[in-house]
Amino acid sequence: MSPGPGLAQQQPGSPTPFGKPNAATPNPGVNNTAVPATRPVGYLDQTRSEVLARNGIAATSNPLATAAAERILLQGGNAIDAAVAASATLGVVEPMSTGMGGDLFAIVWSAKDKKLYSLASSGWAPKAWTPEYFTETLGVDEVPGRGINSAVVPGTVSGWDALLKRFGSMGFKDVLEPAATYAEQGFPIHERMHGQWRSSVSTLRQDPDSARTWLPGGQAPELYSVFRNPEMARTLDVLRKKGRDAFYKGEIAEAIVAKSRAAGGVMARDDLAEYRSEWVTPLSTKYHGYDVHQLPPPGQGFAALEMLNILDVCVPRLGFDLGELGPRDPRYWHLLIEAKKLAYSDLHTHNADPKFAAPPLDRLLSKEYAATLCSKIDPDRATPLEVNGSDLGGTVYFATADRWGNMVSLVNSNYSDFGSKVTIPGYGFVLANRGSGFTLDADHPNVVAPRKRPFITIIASFITKDGKPVMAFGNMGGGTQPQAHAQHIINMIDLGMNVQATTDVARFDHSQSNDVTSLDSYLFDLVGPRLQEMGHRLNRANGHAGGYQGILFEPDPRLPEPILPSGKGERRGEAYERPVNGVYRAGSDPRKDGHAGGW
Repeated sequence: MSPGPGLAQQQPGSPTPFGKPNAATPNPGVNNTAVPATRPVGYLDQTRSEVLARNGIAATSNPLATAAAERILLQGGNAIDAAVAASATLGVVEPMSTGMGGDLFAIVWSAKDKKLYSLASSGWAPKAWTPEYFTETLGVDEVPGRGINSAVVPGTVSGWDALLKRFGSMGFKDVLEPAATYAEQGFPIHERMHGQWRSSVSTLRQDPDSARTWLPGGQAPELYSVFRNPEMARTLDVLRKKGRDAFYKGEIAEAIVAKSRAAGGVMARDDLAEYRSEWVTPLSTKYHGYDVHQLPPPGQGFAALEMLNILDVCVPRLGFDLGELGPRDPRYWHLLIEAKKLAYSDLHTHNADPKFAAPPLDRLLSKEYAATLCSKIDPDRATPLEVNGSDLGGTVYFATADRWGNMVSLVNSNYSDFGSKVTIPGYGFVLANRGSGFTLDADHPNVVAPRKRPFITIIASFITKDGKPVMAFGNMGGGTQPQAHAQHIINMIDLGMNVQATTDVARFDHSQSNDVTSLDSYLFDLVGPRLQEMGHRLNRANGHAGGYQGILFEPDPRLPEPILPSGKGERRGEAYERPVNGVYRAGSDPRKDGHAGGW
């Protein structure tokens, strides 16, 4: 494998010892023109081995978040406790992507109940948000993409509380401690995070509280520097002492409302005080013997399921087999892209808060409906896009699992990088800009309305087989997510890739807003010319297609079942010593800063 044209698009500078950045070369990695190494076994270009463990495991997009989850697991906490710890930590160390001002979705496999539970904790619109508020009061023709009038009520903290109260063994005092420590003592700036931070400087400067909080010296923190956020540490300490109500009814709520008013917004105290997370029923479809689960609308998970249905039904009818074609054949990518476009057209036509306008999911997720779409796929030519839609995203996804067999698939987001770019003074977190997911089209089911939840891109996924857990996985990145979920399913089930290899290979990322498909550079070189001949509009892009994490459970029938803790007394005894009856296998995306870890 050669360095490829993708490297030539970047601007090299003078080499610096040990890859230390300077003013002339802010990203020394661009100087490296060496060819990649190969592994001695298996897939030669796999970036690392799967991480294997039996006592507890986590896969996140930042090493410090993985460490926080492991710390909770080592202290006797379960996968749900560890997930909340990781989520809180990511809000500190990856603040452009997620935080307390954002939204959260989770799928939990309960070892006790031997079933899946799904939590939807996306924020709702302030009660003053009507189409007329935007068109007449604000004088705009769409919900803004940033600023206070892009921010809905945050759902993250409510989601943490709901998860811990239903399935956790710890409370805020314990699970928020790692995040509070990182915020107070400071944390190092990783490579990917640094690039995202730098890209947001100009917009962060537009809010004085954001500039003061996130731009020390007026600039993004330097690569490898230590960044502190004592105001966020204070917020986490308030939550550790006073719990959820401090955020939705107490001093943090007061600060959110005050900032909203000062910035020209209309969020009110009761918008926060009356907000609640919801336990919902997951959606699913069967793909080649496995049940793939997603959360329901207003999330976009049903697009992943519909895409899988289209491929399952239509590819054989068109005379192909994805496993036989394989990812070196342009027709393989053509079929995936065409299926994606059809699924996303339905997504952007129907998706909305089901309390206001329920999408016809029974029809959209049936194999019979998928069959009606086969005639829309030309095996030789790209078909023009039917319905356009937005593709923004700034998100974290991660997974955790414990010695008792509990598994968590969790996604947490600010939407765009640093969300609305509006920071709550004295508390050190930004509000997400998820309100920009609404439309002002009165005839669309996703039209803005009071206490309505907007179209939301973040999704978490889970795979089961015969009613037993197989895998928690997800892929962050706005409109990337459903199409990436489908690609991972195909990689692992049809192509036989392991949990790490699926993210080390190139994947496509089709934009529903402009009908352009991005391909990693090496994939572009391999199949791009033929796809362009077929009518696809392409873009060469390095490190695109979001970031994946995944944990698979490999049961061993020879091993004894775990002993579930009684929930009483100290965290000791055989229930806290016996490992799970099998092996967890985890993978983490090299496109991000993180890794999987366990023991």
